[in-house]
Amino acid sequence: MTRGTQDETTAEAGHRADGLEPTTAGLPGWLDPVVEAARTVRPRQLSRFLPPEDGRGRQSAVLILFGEGPRGPEILLQERAGTLRSHAGQPSFPGGALDPEDGDPHTTGPLRAALREAEEETGLDPAGVQLFGVLPRLYIPVSEFVVTPVLGWWREPSPVGPVDPAETARVFTVPVADLTDPAHRVTVVHPRGHQGPAFTVESALVWGFTAGVIDRILHFAGWERPWDRSRHVPLDWHA
Repeated sequence: MTRGTQDETTAEAGHRADGLEPTTAGLPGWLDPVVEAARTVRPRQLSRFLPPEDGRGRQSAVLILFGEGPRGPEILLQERAGTLRSHAGQPSFPGGALDPEDGDPHTTGPLRAALREAEEETGLDPAGVQLFGVLPRLYIPVSEFVVTPVLGWWREPSPVGPVDPAETARVFTVPVADLTDPAHRVTVVHPRGHQGPAFTVESALVWGFTAGVIDRILHFAGWERPWDRSRHVPLDWHA
């Protein structure tokens, strides 16, 4: 998928992403609710799964990248390869575990990791991304990842696509208009009985951690529309 380029504002939005200093300067106005949500949201408002107090868990980060497409605001997602041991075939944000060279997991490490992983998985050019916020760290019990969601604005879109088919099956964007459309919202039911929000978009079922974070962003940004939570979709037994 190839994205067109956009002109930068004269202010150039302060720091660029390679400066690893989040800034809200020069963001489009429609992102203001997301900026405010990131500033005020508390961990328990995002998920009941929070990092263990004893420090267990593998530090990781994901990039929640907002851009503007033909149908307005959109979010970048990828579909993991079906042969992976963890979360195979699931749509997700670009991201992964922190490497030692990423630095301190409590300061700039997650920001660097989110951009590095996005580049390695999707071919994204980090120079075109403006980081503007970080959400509270969350936890994925099944994989024991402690995840820092990093928020970015795709100021200068670049071509993206699977870099390694063994890792990533496809890369795609989802219009926010589709994510907020009640017709695309369902509740998934895991074979073990767990339930959670999900989205049927771009020929994919977005569920799990990724859907949970999107659901909370839509809610706290004031973009959520009433939807039928009784529409249940069962997950495959191996999900």
